[in-house]
Amino acid sequence: MPTSWEAEELRRKELNRRIVRWVASSLLVVLAVSLLAMWGCPQYRIYSQRLTGESELAQATYNRRIKVQEAQAALDSASKLAEAEVARARGVAKANQIIGQSLKGNEAYLHYLWVQALADKQAAEVIYVPTEANLPITEAGRLGQSFTETHKPETP
Repeated sequence: MPTSWEAEELRRKELNRRIVRWVASSLLVVLAVSLLAMWGCPQYRIYSQRLTGESELAQATYNRRIKVQEAQAALDSASKLAEAEVARARGVAKANQIIGQSLKGNEAYLHYLWVQALADKQAAEVIYVPTEANLPITEAGRLGQSFTETHKPETP
């Protein structure tokens, strides 16, 4: 039977072997991780750049679609506005035609409206009434005098 000293020596040797195995396996793991990192980092960088490129391409495509849709909306809007303007112009033309037809041969009513418009005016205005030759009666002399009276140069 081994003595206590020999038994202690056997236990130390076994413990040393276990420590050496553990250190060796740990070194193998560290070496494997290092090799994986040396190979994986460039691969990850390539993968990351590819994803970044795909993301930028998707963003550019999305922005382009937005611009196309905005341009299409502006085109549709302009088309509808043009249609509305045409419809409004047709309505005005129709109204003018109806008014013109109703006023033909109705000069007395037109004179009545003219007199009413003159009566409604508050401020004094110069109104030129056509003569029988359809030439206006000018009051250039009277207007010229009132202009020089209101715009006299100041004397020092």
